[in-house]
Amino acid sequence: MIGAGVRGGVLLKMFGLCVLAGVLVAALLLPMATGAGAMVNQTTDAMSKMSGSLARRDMPQVSTVTDKDGKPIAYFFQDYRIETPPEQVADTMKAAITAVEDKRFWDHGGVDWHGTMRALATNLSSGETAQGASTITQQYVKNYLVHVAASNEVEAEKAKETTIARKLREAKIAVELERTMSKEEILTGYLNVVPFGNQTFGVGAAAQTYFGTTPDKLTIAQSALLAAVVNQPGSLNPNSNPEDALQRRNLVIDLMTDPNNNIRITKEDAEIAKKEPLGVMSPLGRPPNGCVGVGDGTTDGFFCSYVVDYLERLGIDTDKLKTGGYTIRTTLDRKSTNAAKAAAEAQVPTQTEGIANAMAMVEPGKDKHKVRALVANRDFGNDASKGQTAYDIVSRVQPFGAGSIYKVFTAATAIEQGMSIFDTLDVPPSYTSRVYKNGTAPYTVGNADGVQPGPRTLQMALATSPNTAFVALQERVGLNNVVDMASRMGLRIGMNGVNASGQSLKSDGSNGPSQADAIKKGNRGAFTLGYTPTSVLELSNVAATIMSDGVYCPPTPIEEVTDRHGNPVPLNDAPCEQVISPQVAATLAQGLSKDDTDGTSRAAAQAVGWNRPMIGKTGTTQEHKSAGFLAATPQMAGAVLTYADGSSPEGICDGGGDAPPFLCGKNGGNIYGGKVPARTWYDAMTKIHEGLPVAPLPGTPAP
Repeated sequence: MIGAGVRGGVLLKMFGLCVLAGVLVAALLLPMATGAGAMVNQTTDAMSKMSGSLARRDMPQVSTVTDKDGKPIAYFFQDYRIETPPEQVADTMKAAITAVEDKRFWDHGGVDWHGTMRALATNLSSGETAQGASTITQQYVKNYLVHVAASNEVEAEKAKETTIARKLREAKIAVELERTMSKEEILTGYLNVVPFGNQTFGVGAAAQTYFGTTPDKLTIAQSALLAAVVNQPGSLNPNSNPEDALQRRNLVIDLMTDPNNNIRITKEDAEIAKKEPLGVMSPLGRPPNGCVGVGDGTTDGFFCSYVVDYLERLGIDTDKLKTGGYTIRTTLDRKSTNAAKAAAEAQVPTQTEGIANAMAMVEPGKDKHKVRALVANRDFGNDASKGQTAYDIVSRVQPFGAGSIYKVFTAATAIEQGMSIFDTLDVPPSYTSRVYKNGTAPYTVGNADGVQPGPRTLQMALATSPNTAFVALQERVGLNNVVDMASRMGLRIGMNGVNASGQSLKSDGSNGPSQADAIKKGNRGAFTLGYTPTSVLELSNVAATIMSDGVYCPPTPIEEVTDRHGNPVPLNDAPCEQVISPQVAATLAQGLSKDDTDGTSRAAAQAVGWNRPMIGKTGTTQEHKSAGFLAATPQMAGAVLTYADGSSPEGICDGGGDAPPFLCGKNGGNIYGGKVPARTWYDAMTKIHEGLPVAPLPGTPAP
């Protein structure tokens, strides 16, 4: 027999729960008449916010980044969710979720009073707080408030706390939603917001994650498994606990045959479905989140990283990217990217210790400079043992210089001041500057090995690259003018956005001055020899500026951005500028046109049978720790930088022939821009230009 004390406690609990039920009804029917109603009405703002948000479809959505042809290359998400309209959810999924979660869903008005009273009685006998009998509409409210409306963890925890106030709030909003939304809209809303485990939210993402399909194609067995997982995403994880997941799935299948369900299946179909294996993908089909691991063999990670940086500068930060449901169609060209990646790795294999080989490609144009490829021999990732790096070594400024490529800026300044490419320059074996100093001593410079002394035209000086001639020429045209020319033509971040060490300038200027200001203030005559930190992408864009008749455009990775509704998102890109006159650009192009036939990249050009008009300039830094090649045709501009990227940089030795380069000492090395960098450029560009017409350089006389 039950004792009097126990009996009294049970009666007291039952009385309290009856009061709770009465308060709940009163709160729903007469919200302004009671204290409970006042408490419930505190959620009116949240309800309005929720209803309005649903109307605007502002649920956090996956943003997709694609190549120029619309093929996805990366995804960004806070929660992996693919919002799905009602007509794209299979009836099997609707049948499964209502059968197991709320079989009277199609009949009740948001709160299932039969189920609520039954749950109250069950909870009474177990001695627990009343928590059960939530309808799908109420679960929709709870999940929306937890996973969408909550802006932080505190709000999320409050939205799922086990209190009477929370149950009243859910019921209030659920009844209101039933008045303003159709059953199909509520069910689909629930299916779009509920978690399915494995960081996957909503049926659209769950169908992809577990089965690699879309929600309109879900079978009975697949739908039942997803409905089973919703109940307990952790303990019913089909990967880690397949036995329990299978048992629960089959229970759901049996429930789907209930003749009282609005949507049901036959017992025959149920028996067939229960014999099917779980069929879950391994590995799961949820895509990687962010730039690491994207592309074929992480080919596209550097490009993806630049897209993120570029969008952030235009006002779409990472938080917006992870929730906004944008589609970002980029300028990435698959043919160019694959060719450049293969060429970079052919010259410097991915796991070559301490040596990076980075290449950027930009398509010239007077209205846009579209970035077509950003690659390196390194893959973009976090596994250093595989030669990966998660630092963008292609678009950002790197610590090593591009060498004599910077002579292009000295030549451009001289041409702008009236010099002809056929004017003669003296080329002594060494030159002591009258203007520049090396500390307190005079600044003396010599030529690289193999560069013969003797006078030559500016055009041939660009091809053969004598240091002595260009230091003297820089004196004549003015160092400050040459530094400004470098910025005008494309080294915007490299000159003005970083300090002398290549570190990004802080907004308060505490780590300044800029690299440009430091060079000018220090009167550093070695600037024309390219010792300063450099961005491979910006170098490539310099060549694009020359090929665009002197028009500079920011190197853009974006074709278009659309929002979740497919509407274009305006981007405030910086405008293009005429930074040098078309005449100066054409003359400079002609001045740079001999590198493949008479200059330092001749051997690399001959090795691939190169026969197209082009501009080119090689460069090597003093200790052979880096070397580069800037070159372009009218159709495509590109730059390559090969440099020592280890923690203790050493000189690089060219392996020669098919042998890869290697580190060969802190003060040694024999790499030059005409070796690995030029070979990489010609290899890639030969493939990229297949099928393209031969185009003349700017300034070429008409035939």
